Amino acid sequence: MDQMYDEFGNYVGPELEDDDSEGAEGEEPDDDEDEWMDQAERAAVARDGGEGMDADDGGDDDDNPETAIVLAEDKKYYPSAEEVYGEGTETLVMDEDGQALEEPIIAPVKLKQVEVAEKDALHMKVSEEFLVGLMGNSNLVRNVAVAGHLHHGKTTLMDMLLEQTHDVKFEWFSNDKQLRYTDTRLDEQEREVSIKAVPLSLVMPSSTGKHLLFNMMDTPGHVNFSDEVTASFRLSDGVLLVVDAVEGVMCNTERLIKHAASQRLPICVFINKIDRLILELKLPPADAYHKLRHTLEEVNAVIEAAYGGDKDCPFADPVKGTVCFGSALYGWSFTLESFARLYAEVQGVEMDTKQFARRLWGDTYFHEDKRVFRRKPPPGGGERSFVQFILEPLYKIYSQAVGEHPASFTRVLAEFGVTLKPKDYRMNTKPLIKLACKRVFGDASGLVDMMATHLPTAKEGAPGKVSRTYSGPIASDGDQSAVSAMSACDASGPLQVMIAKLYPKNDCSSFDALGRVMSGTLKKGQTVRVLGEAYSPDDEEDCAVKTVTELWVYQARYRIPVTEATAGNWILIEGVDASISKTATLVPEFTDEECHVFSPLVFDNQSVVKIATEPLNPSDLPKMVEGLRKINKSYPLAVTKVEESGEHTIMGTGEIFLDSVMKDLRDLYSEVEVKVADPVVTFCETVVETSSLKCFAETPNKRNKLTMIAEPLDKGLARDIETGAVNLQWPRKKLGDFFQNNYDWDVLAARSVWAFGPDSRGPNALLDDTLPTEVDKSLMSAVRESVVQGFQWGTREGPLCDEPIRNVKFKILDATIAEQPLHRGGGQMIPTARRVAYSAFLMASPRLMEPVYAVEVQTPADCMSAIYTVLSKRRGHVIADAPKPGTPVYTLRALLPAIESFGFETDLRYHTQGQAFCQSYFDHWAVVPGDPLDRTIQLRPLEPSPVQHLAREFMVKTRRRKGMSEDVSVNKFFDDVLLMELAKVDTGLAGLL
Repeated sequence: MDQMYDEFGNYVGPELEDDDSEGAEGEEPDDDEDEWMDQAERAAVARDGGEGMDADDGGDDDDNPETAIVLAEDKKYYPSAEEVYGEGTETLVMDEDGQALEEPIIAPVKLKQVEVAEKDALHMKVSEEFLVGLMGNSNLVRNVAVAGHLHHGKTTLMDMLLEQTHDVKFEWFSNDKQLRYTDTRLDEQEREVSIKAVPLSLVMPSSTGKHLLFNMMDTPGHVNFSDEVTASFRLSDGVLLVVDAVEGVMCNTERLIKHAASQRLPICVFINKIDRLILELKLPPADAYHKLRHTLEEVNAVIEAAYGGDKDCPFADPVKGTVCFGSALYGWSFTLESFARLYAEVQGVEMDTKQFARRLWGDTYFHEDKRVFRRKPPPGGGERSFVQFILEPLYKIYSQAVGEHPASFTRVLAEFGVTLKPKDYRMNTKPLIKLACKRVFGDASGLVDMMATHLPTAKEGAPGKVSRTYSGPIASDGDQSAVSAMSACDASGPLQVMIAKLYPKNDCSSFDALGRVMSGTLKKGQTVRVLGEAYSPDDEEDCAVKTVTELWVYQARYRIPVTEATAGNWILIEGVDASISKTATLVPEFTDEECHVFSPLVFDNQSVVKIATEPLNPSDLPKMVEGLRKINKSYPLAVTKVEESGEHTIMGTGEIFLDSVMKDLRDLYSEVEVKVADPVVTFCETVVETSSLKCFAETPNKRNKLTMIAEPLDKGLARDIETGAVNLQWPRKKLGDFFQNNYDWDVLAARSVWAFGPDSRGPNALLDDTLPTEVDKSLMSAVRESVVQGFQWGTREGPLCDEPIRNVKFKILDATIAEQPLHRGGGQMIPTARRVAYSAFLMASPRLMEPVYAVEVQTPADCMSAIYTVLSKRRGHVIADAPKPGTPVYTLRALLPAIESFGFETDLRYHTQGQAFCQSYFDHWAVVPGDPLDRTIQLRPLEPSPVQHLAREFMVKTRRRKGMSEDVSVNKFFDDVLLMELAKVDTGLAGLL
């Protein structure tokens, strides 16, 4: 008995028979539970319909659902998903709950509010089928970029054209708020500044009644967003330049003209906001004419400087019809010819309107007694014809509308053959002026005629577009069919689509690509090859095969779905964005020809402001990195990079640019809280002297040796290289002549340029200055590729603080190359070439370079002294200041180091009580005062450094930020043998050693 229990009294004997189950059968279950189980059984039987019952037991109790026996495993306590939600429902079973309590089991679909939502698309005055039909004829299509300075009225002009081509019920005067239809983003509406370029395809009639299709791109006017303008110019064949009649030519107007000239795009000018001359400045009509004339002279001076002033120069001349006057806010516009037609129509006179239009501009006077136009005014005096026939009636309309005398206003309108309803005269002043002007001037046929006459069609503009943007051979036999098809804008040729811009979808998970079909026809569902910027026939890695899932005509706030797009048109493409970072080329999936890409965009601005970002919660890093990838796609000039220290940096053009980038990163693309470091700028490294001695480096296997010196590059050559004025792909003789004629290089140097660095348009040059009598040129040719790679690696990350090298010419003076290919491979030569370039660089008085902004300030005269004070505190200096003719405003131009520009605008407004307004953009690189390698300089925390200590301070702080040692380590770049040579020759390099 004792063996059946352990020492603690627990039973450990043989197993006993289980009588619990027998006893349980006799127990009466709880009535509630029994009733509940009976209901479940009845429901199960009813659901099964009695299936599985024995047919012979027709009268047994088993037929009764209440008494039927249901096994435990057959019991069903809850309805299935199919019964609740219907057939085809997917059921997921989770054995263990891996989600947090606050996280929903099925995440709701998130629609991010990226753009202003439109419930119903605007109704066009022509049918969508008609628009699609016009797309099929490239002679009826014109691709136009609307460009201009900030707040000169580009978006308002697009609204004016929209109102004339669509049924717009929006009445902005009622709440004194403009429509701003092409400002699709919410932050654009809030800031009242365009951030993204947005296309709008409009079908507009000319004066003859013929309808034409205009693909127009509304571009940002702020200089920080000039990358959007560059992408727009890539797709366009012409530019409509919008100029404020009061402000005239501003800094961005000048930059846009130069940018258009670099692309050889024709220009038409729209002089906007003429109402400001009447209502704000209150100029007399004669003075208003002189103000307009002066504005056009300013525009033409810039055009002549940019285009060269030859016979093809697109001067802004009202007589030739390349200038349109108007007020987009009040919905009217006219050219001289359209006004002449209007005048002939109103007066009911048969006349040659073209000849009449020619006499409406310039020093031409109408002599009423003789009914003729003369160059001299009539004896009793008189106004010029533009003032007499155009400005004075215009002033009458405005003054009578503002004066609120319906009877006199009726008489003025009657002169133009216009009558208004009595209730119209009870409108507010602004709507009344708009209505009267629209009735007087009619639609925008004058503007349409100007663009139709002076801007090329898609077919006419194609040859120039191909010659400037296509990276492949233009006239070679092997690629002739693709090039000729693109030049002819042939819809039946091989497919070539140029992608220049990416737009995010509503959920920001992917992008739609805006491109121009250069040749062929792109169809929905077609499989294409997407060629990235790095693609070449030799290196086909940057290539992906995608299927076009959707095609649209992009209409700002709505889209028109189409099934195909022919050559010459802009089209929004879905399904091809995954492998595109900035631009791309679409070609057929299978083709016998060698494919080439369209060259990457060349910007007129540089990203020099840098911020470092990190997520507030470290576990959100993958989300932030994915967001940065999308930022890289969304902003053409944004550069995202991971530093060696591990920090993620974003480089942009200025403060408002980076502010917009960070808003998108936080709200749209990553949806995580991101911390941002204080902004800094990118630096460059350069030299100011020639290397004090020949520097050499040996390969690790001691079988190869390179000798090199560094010296400053010729002044102006860096700009020529960056703008593409010189290209190493040129024939050798042409290249040699360029350097001989422009920079006085000798023949040997001119023909021995190996490479530019850090890329094909980098502002550094590598020259082979070795002599055939001293060095085996065949061996040099064998290692050329490796030496060039080492040189480009070195110029990409300089020795001072890992910043790019600029304005330096490296010369190879001597070389000892191993004869066996095994001993002169890339692993030996590339690091050696980089090391010898660094040592030559450090021997040539290295300096830091910083970016310098050009600043344009608009200010009243009494604030000038305050602006000078603010600039002087930030190492800035004024280069010009002058009054703006006809206005009380001064325009001041200054140069300001970019690192001193943070908070400058706020500081400026504070000191001028908000009266001054400025815009700043990258202008040039300048050497920072002081020697960055001077170790005698003591940097004291929280104290501003003297000017001569700045270079040292910038270098040390940049190295600290990047996680590098505080000073340049010489042993890293100098061979032991070279160090011994330096020790022997006392070269005074104490700062280095």
